[in-house]
Amino acid sequence: MKKLLSLFMVFSLCIGVIAGCSKENTTDTTTTDTKTTQENKADTQESKEQEAEVDDGKLLIYGIYKAGDQTWFIDEGEAARKKTEEHDGEFVYVDSKMNPEECLKAVDNAIANNADGIVMCIPDQTMSQAVVDKCKEAGIPIVAADDALEVNGEKIAPWVGIDAYNIGAANGEWMANYIKDNNLHEDPEVGIMYLTMETVSSCVPRTQGEKDKIGEILPDFDPSRVFEADTDGTTDKGNTAATAVITAHPEIKKWMVMTANEETAVGAVRALETAGLDKESCVIGLGAYLAKDEWNQGKDTCMRASCYFSADSIGGTSVEILINYIKNGTEMPMEMAVPAIVVTPDTYKDVMGDAAN
Repeated sequence: MKKLLSLFMVFSLCIGVIAGCSKENTTDTTTTDTKTTQENKADTQESKEQEAEVDDGKLLIYGIYKAGDQTWFIDEGEAARKKTEEHDGEFVYVDSKMNPEECLKAVDNAIANNADGIVMCIPDQTMSQAVVDKCKEAGIPIVAADDALEVNGEKIAPWVGIDAYNIGAANGEWMANYIKDNNLHEDPEVGIMYLTMETVSSCVPRTQGEKDKIGEILPDFDPSRVFEADTDGTTDKGNTAATAVITAHPEIKKWMVMTANEETAVGAVRALETAGLDKESCVIGLGAYLAKDEWNQGKDTCMRASCYFSADSIGGTSVEILINYIKNGTEMPMEMAVPAIVVTPDTYKDVMGDAAN
Protein backbone atom coordinates (compact mmCIF):
# COMPACT_ATOMS: atom_id res chain seq x y z
CA MET A 1 0.00 0.00 0.00
CA LYS A 2 2.82 2.42 0.77
CA LYS A 3 4.41 1.69 -2.63
CA LEU A 4 1.10 2.23 -4.42
CA LEU A 5 0.51 5.49 -2.55
CA SER A 6 3.98 6.76 -3.48
CA LEU A 7 3.46 5.95 -7.18
CA PHE A 8 0.09 7.74 -7.15
CA MET A 9 1.61 10.90 -5.66
CA VAL A 10 4.44 10.96 -8.25
CA PHE A 11 1.91 10.46 -11.08
CA SER A 12 -0.23 13.35 -9.75
CA LEU A 13 2.77 15.69 -9.60
CA CYS A 14 3.75 14.86 -13.17
CA ILE A 15 0.23 15.57 -14.43
CA GLY A 16 0.29 18.98 -12.63
CA VAL A 17 3.66 19.93 -14.12
CA ILE A 18 2.55 18.99 -17.64
CA ALA A 19 -0.65 20.99 -17.26
CA GLY A 20 1.29 24.01 -15.98
CA CYS A 21 3.75 23.88 -18.86
CA SER A 22 0.93 23.65 -21.39
CA LYS A 23 -0.77 26.74 -19.91
CA GLU A 24 2.52 28.72 -19.80
CA ASN A 25 3.32 27.91 -23.45
CA THR A 26 -0.20 28.87 -24.51
CA THR A 27 0.10 32.23 -22.73
CA ASP A 28 3.50 32.94 -24.26
CA THR A 29 2.26 32.08 -27.75
CA THR A 30 -0.83 34.23 -27.34
CA THR A 31 1.21 37.20 -26.07
CA THR A 32 3.72 36.87 -28.91
CA ASP A 33 0.97 36.65 -31.53
CA THR A 34 -0.80 39.71 -30.10
CA LYS A 35 2.43 41.71 -30.04
CA THR A 36 3.25 40.75 -33.62
CA THR A 37 -0.24 41.72 -34.76
CA GLN A 38 0.04 45.12 -33.04
CA GLU A 39 3.48 45.76 -34.58
CA ASN A 40 2.18 44.83 -38.03
CA LYS A 41 -0.74 47.22 -37.63
CA ALA A 42 1.64 49.99 -36.51
CA ASP A 43 3.91 49.35 -39.50
CA THR A 44 0.95 49.40 -41.85
CA GLN A 45 -0.36 52.66 -40.35
CA GLU A 46 3.11 54.26 -40.56
CA SER A 47 3.42 53.20 -44.20
CA LYS A 48 0.04 54.74 -44.96
CA GLU A 49 1.02 58.00 -43.25
CA GLN A 50 4.32 58.16 -45.14
CA GLU A 51 2.54 57.43 -48.40
CA ALA A 52 0.02 60.20 -47.69
CA GLU A 53 2.81 62.65 -46.90
CA VAL A 54 4.75 61.91 -50.07
CA ASP A 55 1.85 61.45 -52.42
CA ASP A 56 -0.74 63.97 -51.28
CA GLY A 57 -0.94 65.52 -54.74
CA LYS A 58 0.18 68.95 -53.44
CA LEU A 59 3.02 70.61 -55.29
CA LEU A 60 5.62 71.98 -52.82
CA ILE A 61 8.01 74.73 -53.92
CA TYR A 62 10.63 76.33 -51.68
CA GLY A 63 11.82 79.91 -52.31
CA ILE A 64 15.13 80.55 -50.53
CA TYR A 65 16.26 84.19 -50.78
CA LYS A 66 19.56 85.65 -49.59
CA ALA A 67 18.06 88.80 -48.02
CA GLY A 68 14.44 87.94 -47.42
CA ASP A 69 13.76 91.09 -45.43
CA GLN A 70 14.51 93.38 -48.41
CA THR A 71 11.62 94.78 -50.42
CA TRP A 72 12.90 93.31 -53.67
CA PHE A 73 12.90 89.72 -52.38
CA ILE A 74 9.62 90.15 -50.53
CA ASP A 75 7.99 91.24 -53.80
CA GLU A 76 9.73 88.52 -55.76
CA GLY A 77 8.70 85.86 -53.26
CA GLU A 78 5.09 87.03 -53.31
CA ALA A 79 5.02 86.73 -57.10
CA ALA A 80 6.51 83.24 -56.81
CA ARG A 81 3.87 82.32 -54.25
CA LYS A 82 1.02 83.49 -56.48
CA LYS A 83 2.38 81.56 -59.45
CA THR A 84 2.74 78.40 -57.33
CA GLU A 85 -0.82 78.74 -56.04
CA GLU A 86 -2.08 79.13 -59.61
CA HIS A 87 -0.85 75.56 -60.05
CA ASP A 88 -2.58 74.44 -56.82
CA GLY A 89 0.74 74.21 -55.04
CA GLU A 90 2.21 75.41 -51.76
CA PHE A 91 5.09 77.91 -51.61
CA VAL A 92 7.46 78.16 -48.63
CA TYR A 93 9.34 81.48 -48.36
CA VAL A 94 12.72 81.33 -46.57
CA ASP A 95 15.00 84.21 -45.60
CA SER A 96 18.60 82.94 -45.42
CA LYS A 97 19.71 86.26 -43.88
CA MET A 98 22.84 86.53 -46.07
CA ASN A 99 24.13 83.52 -44.14
CA PRO A 100 25.54 80.50 -46.03
CA GLU A 101 24.79 78.16 -43.12
CA GLU A 102 21.15 79.30 -43.01
CA CYS A 103 20.94 78.73 -46.76
CA LEU A 104 22.26 75.17 -46.54
CA LYS A 105 19.93 74.47 -43.62
CA ALA A 106 17.00 75.68 -45.72
CA VAL A 107 18.04 73.35 -48.56
CA ASP A 108 18.24 70.42 -46.13
CA ASN A 109 14.77 71.29 -44.80
CA ALA A 110 13.37 71.43 -48.33
CA ILE A 111 14.82 67.99 -49.05
CA ALA A 112 13.54 66.56 -45.74
CA ASN A 113 10.05 67.90 -46.50
CA ASN A 114 9.99 66.30 -49.95
CA ALA A 115 9.97 69.58 -51.88
CA ASP A 116 9.23 69.24 -55.59
CA GLY A 117 11.47 72.16 -56.54
CA ILE A 118 13.54 75.07 -55.23
CA VAL A 119 13.97 78.67 -56.36
CA MET A 120 17.01 80.35 -54.85
CA CYS A 121 18.96 83.60 -54.67
CA ILE A 122 22.14 82.36 -53.07
CA PRO A 123 23.93 84.46 -50.41
CA ASP A 124 27.42 83.37 -51.48
CA GLN A 125 28.05 82.17 -55.01
CA THR A 126 31.13 80.20 -53.97
CA MET A 127 28.76 77.65 -52.41
CA SER A 128 26.86 77.13 -55.68
CA GLN A 129 28.29 73.67 -56.36
CA ALA A 130 27.48 72.42 -52.86
CA VAL A 131 23.85 73.51 -53.20
CA VAL A 132 23.41 72.07 -56.69
CA ASP A 133 25.00 68.77 -55.61
CA LYS A 134 22.61 68.48 -52.64
CA CYS A 135 19.61 69.05 -54.89
CA LYS A 136 20.85 66.70 -57.59
CA GLU A 137 21.42 63.91 -55.08
CA ALA A 138 17.89 64.41 -53.74
CA GLY A 139 16.39 64.58 -57.24
CA ILE A 140 15.03 68.11 -56.71
CA PRO A 141 15.28 70.63 -59.58
CA ILE A 142 16.53 74.12 -58.71
CA VAL A 143 16.33 77.51 -60.44
CA ALA A 144 18.57 80.47 -59.60
CA ALA A 145 16.86 83.86 -59.31
CA ASP A 146 18.80 87.13 -59.60
CA ASP A 147 22.23 85.74 -58.67
CA ALA A 148 23.37 82.76 -60.71
CA LEU A 149 24.40 79.40 -59.33
CA GLU A 150 27.77 79.22 -61.04
CA VAL A 151 31.33 77.92 -60.96
CA ASN A 152 34.15 79.92 -62.55
CA GLY A 153 31.59 82.16 -64.23
CA GLU A 154 29.69 79.24 -65.79
CA LYS A 155 26.06 78.69 -64.81
CA ILE A 156 25.39 75.23 -63.38
CA ALA A 157 21.62 75.65 -62.99
CA PRO A 158 18.88 77.52 -64.89
CA TRP A 159 18.85 81.26 -64.12
CA VAL A 160 16.20 84.00 -64.24
CA GLY A 161 17.23 87.61 -63.69
CA ILE A 162 17.97 90.91 -65.34
CA ASP A 163 20.14 91.75 -68.35
CA ALA A 164 22.73 93.19 -66.01
CA TYR A 165 25.13 94.83 -68.46
CA ASN A 166 22.47 96.51 -70.57
CA ILE A 167 20.61 97.73 -67.48
CA GLY A 168 23.84 99.25 -66.21
CA ALA A 169 24.43 100.77 -69.64
CA ALA A 170 20.94 102.31 -69.56
CA ASN A 171 21.76 103.90 -66.20
CA GLY A 172 25.09 105.17 -67.45
CA GLU A 173 23.50 106.66 -70.55
CA TRP A 174 20.83 108.44 -68.52
CA MET A 175 23.42 109.86 -66.09
CA ALA A 176 25.78 110.97 -68.87
CA ASN A 177 22.94 112.83 -70.57
CA TYR A 178 21.90 114.38 -67.25
CA ILE A 179 25.44 115.71 -66.80
CA LYS A 180 25.51 117.08 -70.35
CA ASP A 181 22.03 118.59 -70.25
CA ASN A 182 22.83 120.43 -67.00
CA ASN A 183 26.25 121.65 -68.17
CA LEU A 184 28.05 119.81 -65.39
CA HIS A 185 30.79 118.23 -67.49
CA GLU A 186 33.43 120.93 -66.91
CA ASP A 187 32.34 121.86 -63.39
CA PRO A 188 35.27 121.16 -61.03
CA GLU A 189 32.84 120.61 -58.16
CA VAL A 190 31.16 117.68 -59.93
CA GLY A 191 32.25 114.13 -59.17
CA ILE A 192 31.04 110.72 -60.31
CA MET A 193 30.67 107.98 -57.68
CA TYR A 194 30.23 104.28 -58.46
CA LEU A 195 28.97 102.13 -55.58
CA THR A 196 29.80 98.57 -56.61
CA MET A 197 29.14 95.00 -55.45
CA GLU A 198 32.26 93.19 -56.64
CA THR A 199 31.50 89.89 -54.91
CA VAL A 200 28.18 89.36 -56.71
CA SER A 201 28.54 88.23 -60.32
CA SER A 202 25.15 89.61 -61.39
CA CYS A 203 26.12 93.08 -60.12
CA VAL A 204 29.60 93.40 -61.65
CA PRO A 205 28.31 93.85 -65.24
CA ARG A 206 25.83 96.48 -64.03
CA THR A 207 28.69 98.73 -62.96
CA GLN A 208 30.66 97.89 -66.09
CA GLY A 209 27.72 98.93 -68.25
CA GLU A 210 27.49 102.23 -66.34
CA LYS A 211 31.20 102.92 -66.79
CA ASP A 212 31.19 102.04 -70.49
CA LYS A 213 28.35 104.43 -71.28
CA ILE A 214 29.87 107.27 -69.27
CA GLY A 215 33.13 106.74 -71.11
CA GLU A 216 31.37 106.64 -74.47
CA ILE A 217 29.24 109.78 -73.98
CA LEU A 218 31.65 111.76 -71.76
CA PRO A 219 35.09 110.65 -72.97
CA ASP A 220 36.78 113.81 -71.64
CA PHE A 221 35.40 113.69 -68.11
CA ASP A 222 38.28 114.26 -65.68
CA PRO A 223 39.21 110.80 -64.26
CA SER A 224 40.51 112.45 -61.07
CA ARG A 225 36.88 113.28 -60.28
CA VAL A 226 35.69 109.67 -60.61
CA PHE A 227 35.46 107.64 -57.40
CA GLU A 228 34.46 104.10 -56.44
CA ALA A 229 33.53 102.20 -53.27
CA ASP A 230 32.39 98.62 -52.79
CA THR A 231 29.29 97.61 -50.79
CA ASP A 232 27.37 94.50 -49.79
CA GLY A 233 24.10 95.70 -51.31
CA THR A 234 22.47 96.90 -48.09
CA THR A 235 21.23 100.43 -47.42
CA ASP A 236 23.45 100.74 -44.34
CA LYS A 237 26.59 99.74 -46.23
CA GLY A 238 25.65 102.03 -49.12
CA ASN A 239 25.31 104.88 -46.67
CA THR A 240 28.62 104.10 -44.99
CA ALA A 241 30.52 103.72 -48.27
CA ALA A 242 29.07 106.89 -49.77
CA THR A 243 29.74 108.86 -46.59
CA ALA A 244 33.39 107.77 -46.61
CA VAL A 245 33.87 108.97 -50.21
CA ILE A 246 32.04 112.25 -49.58
CA THR A 247 34.07 112.95 -46.45
CA ALA A 248 37.37 112.15 -48.16
CA HIS A 249 36.69 114.59 -51.02
CA PRO A 250 35.31 117.87 -49.67
CA GLU A 251 36.23 119.57 -52.96
CA ILE A 252 33.30 117.76 -54.62
CA LYS A 253 29.96 119.47 -53.94
CA LYS A 254 27.79 117.84 -56.60
CA TRP A 255 27.81 114.07 -56.69
CA MET A 256 26.56 111.97 -59.61
CA VAL A 257 26.01 108.54 -58.07
CA MET A 258 25.42 105.22 -59.84
CA THR A 259 24.96 101.98 -57.91
CA ALA A 260 24.58 98.23 -58.33
CA ASN A 261 21.19 97.96 -56.63
CA GLU A 262 18.33 100.01 -55.20
CA GLU A 263 19.17 99.67 -51.50
CA THR A 264 22.67 101.06 -52.07
CA ALA A 265 21.19 103.99 -53.98
CA VAL A 266 18.95 104.90 -51.05
CA GLY A 267 21.95 104.65 -48.74
CA ALA A 268 23.76 107.18 -50.95
CA VAL A 269 20.71 109.48 -50.93
CA ARG A 270 20.68 109.49 -47.13
CA ALA A 271 24.44 110.13 -47.02
CA LEU A 272 24.10 113.14 -49.34
CA GLU A 273 21.23 114.50 -47.27
CA THR A 274 23.28 114.20 -44.09
CA ALA A 275 26.20 116.00 -45.78
CA GLY A 276 23.89 118.75 -47.03
CA LEU A 277 24.84 118.03 -50.65
CA ASP A 278 21.60 116.52 -51.92
CA LYS A 279 20.14 119.64 -53.60
CA GLU A 280 22.63 119.67 -56.46
CA SER A 281 23.51 115.98 -56.50
CA CYS A 282 21.92 113.15 -58.49
CA VAL A 283 21.45 109.45 -57.70
CA ILE A 284 20.04 106.86 -60.08
CA GLY A 285 18.81 103.56 -58.64
CA LEU A 286 18.35 100.04 -59.94
CA GLY A 287 14.90 98.52 -59.54
CA ALA A 288 12.73 101.59 -58.70
CA TYR A 289 10.96 99.71 -55.90
CA LEU A 290 12.42 102.12 -53.33
CA ALA A 291 12.68 105.16 -55.59
CA LYS A 292 8.91 105.12 -56.01
CA ASP A 293 8.53 105.45 -52.24
CA GLU A 294 10.70 108.57 -52.31
CA TRP A 295 8.59 110.01 -55.11
CA ASN A 296 5.23 108.95 -53.67
CA GLN A 297 6.02 110.84 -50.49
CA GLY A 298 6.62 114.00 -52.51
CA LYS A 299 10.15 114.33 -51.19
CA ASP A 300 12.62 116.80 -52.67
CA THR A 301 14.97 113.90 -53.21
CA CYS A 302 18.23 113.56 -55.11
CA MET A 303 17.02 110.11 -56.27
CA ARG A 304 16.22 111.54 -59.69
CA ALA A 305 15.81 108.29 -61.65
CA SER A 306 15.89 104.52 -61.40
CA CYS A 307 16.08 101.66 -63.87
CA TYR A 308 12.83 99.75 -63.39
CA PHE A 309 12.63 96.01 -63.78
CA SER A 310 9.99 93.85 -62.23
CA ALA A 311 10.53 91.65 -59.19
CA ASP A 312 7.14 90.16 -60.07
CA SER A 313 8.45 89.12 -63.47
CA ILE A 314 11.52 87.38 -62.05
CA GLY A 315 9.60 85.73 -59.20
CA GLY A 316 6.78 84.50 -61.42
CA THR A 317 9.01 83.37 -64.30
CA SER A 318 11.40 81.44 -62.06
CA VAL A 319 8.53 79.38 -60.65
CA GLU A 320 6.75 79.03 -63.99
CA ILE A 321 9.68 77.34 -65.74
CA LEU A 322 10.31 75.18 -62.65
CA ILE A 323 6.72 73.93 -62.47
CA ASN A 324 6.53 73.34 -66.22
CA TYR A 325 9.59 71.14 -65.86
CA ILE A 326 8.18 69.26 -62.85
CA LYS A 327 4.74 68.69 -64.34
CA ASN A 328 5.42 68.39 -68.05
CA GLY A 329 9.12 67.73 -68.40
CA THR A 330 9.53 70.99 -70.33
CA GLU A 331 13.23 71.80 -70.56
CA MET A 332 14.26 74.86 -68.55
CA PRO A 333 16.35 77.46 -70.42
CA MET A 334 19.72 78.12 -68.81
CA GLU A 335 19.22 81.90 -69.03
CA MET A 336 16.15 84.14 -68.99
CA ALA A 337 16.59 87.91 -68.66
CA VAL A 338 13.72 90.34 -68.02
CA PRO A 339 13.62 93.81 -69.66
CA ALA A 340 14.08 97.18 -67.93
CA ILE A 341 13.46 100.90 -68.52
CA VAL A 342 14.69 104.06 -66.79
CA VAL A 343 11.91 105.92 -64.94
CA THR A 344 11.79 109.35 -63.31
CA PRO A 345 9.32 111.14 -61.01
CA ASP A 346 7.51 112.27 -64.17
CA THR A 347 7.18 108.84 -65.80
CA TYR A 348 7.26 106.13 -63.14
CA LYS A 349 3.50 105.84 -62.58
CA ASP A 350 2.76 105.36 -66.27
CA VAL A 351 5.57 102.82 -66.70
CA MET A 352 5.22 100.86 -63.44
CA GLY A 353 1.42 100.79 -63.15
CA ASP A 354 0.29 99.17 -59.88
CA ALA A 355 3.93 98.59 -58.92
CA ALA A 356 4.27 102.36 -58.47
CA ASN A 357 1.92 102.36 -55.47
